[in-house]
Amino acid sequence: MRFWGRRATGLRSRRPEAVAVGVAVLRAWPLTAVLAGMAQVQADVAVEHGDGRVAVSVDGKPFTSYIFAGHRKPILFPALGPGGVAMTRSWPMVAGVAGEPHDHPHHESIWFTHGLVNGIDFWASHPTAGKPERRANNRIEQVELTRAEGGREGVIETQNRWVKADDTVVCTDTRRLMFGGDATTRTIDYTITIHADHGPVTFGDTKEGAMGLRVPVQLQIKEIEGSKCAAGHCLNSEGHRDADAWGKAARWVAYWGPIEGKTMGVAMLDHPTNLRHPTHWHARDYGLVAANPFGLHDFIGAPKGSGDYTIPAGGSLTLRYLLVFHEGDAESAGIDGIWKRWATPADVAGPVEAQAAP
Repeated sequence: MRFWGRRATGLRSRRPEAVAVGVAVLRAWPLTAVLAGMAQVQADVAVEHGDGRVAVSVDGKPFTSYIFAGHRKPILFPALGPGGVAMTRSWPMVAGVAGEPHDHPHHESIWFTHGLVNGIDFWASHPTAGKPERRANNRIEQVELTRAEGGREGVIETQNRWVKADDTVVCTDTRRLMFGGDATTRTIDYTITIHADHGPVTFGDTKEGAMGLRVPVQLQIKEIEGSKCAAGHCLNSEGHRDADAWGKAARWVAYWGPIEGKTMGVAMLDHPTNLRHPTHWHARDYGLVAANPFGLHDFIGAPKGSGDYTIPAGGSLTLRYLLVFHEGDAESAGIDGIWKRWATPADVAGPVEAQAAP
C-alpha cells in the first residue's frame, strides 16, 4: 500500500485554495475554516491507497473509503461520523446489521449517478435489480486515480467514464473529493464535472438521481420492509419537515436521530453555483437523501421533459455538494451557518481574521 501524509508546504497557510475540477475553478475556504466559523482548527487527514479503494482517516480515526472497484459506480463506504458512529446504511455492502431493510440494492452508502443519461439508467443499475434492463451492466468505471493525499484536508481526484452495457462510452467525469473534520464533525466536499466528450449528453427528467446518500436505519422517518429502530427526523432550509421535504427546492436537507445513546445527524448542502439552485430533493421518509436538479416532472408536476438538461458536445457541467456528519440536530449543528460560509467565495468573504465566529 502507498500512503500519502501531510504535504511539505502550504498546509498551514490561512490563504484559501482554488478548487479546480475540469473547466471549473471554485474559490473556497478550507473545510476546517467553514466548520469553525473561519477559525483555523487543524485536523490531520490521512489517506491510504489499497486494493480498489482509498481509505480516509481523521486524527487517526477511520472516516470513510472511496471505493472504485467491485461496484457499478464509485461509492463511499463506510461513512463514520464523530465517535466512529456509522452514518450510512451498511446493506448491501455488509449484510446482517440488525434492523436494516434490504430494499433498493443500488442505494450504496454515498454515490453520484443518474437514471436517464442519454436514455440510459445508471442510477438503478445493479446485478440484483428487479427489472432486467436495470440488471444490464451500465456502469461508471474509474479510468485513473490522479491524486490522493492527506494533510489539513484530504483530497482524492479521479477520472471516470460512463459506459453502457454494450461497452459504448457515453461521457466521462472528473471528481474532486475533499475531506475534513473536527472533534464533533466530519465533512466531504464533493465536486463532479461531467464532460460531453463523446457527443452531447442529456440528463433526463426523472426523480432517480443524482447525488445520493442512504441514511442508517435510526435516521429513517418510517419503517420499511421489516426495518426496526426508525426514529429519525428531516428538515430542509425552507422549513419543510420529515416527509414534506420530498420534492421541495432547498439549499440543504438534514436528517438526524438517536444512535448509540446520542443524537447524530447528516446534512447534504447544494452549492449556489449548481444548476437550478436551490435544487429539488429526492428526500424519502425511508432514508434516501438525493439532490436532483433534473426531476422537475416528478417533483413539481412540470410537463415531462421540463427537467432535461443537455450538455453540448465538447461542453461540461459541474455540480458541487457538501456532506456534513455531525452531533445533534440540524439547528444545534448550525447547518444553515455552515451552508452560508461554504457558499460564500473566499475572495468575497475577506481574510480569515476578519470573520466572526457564529
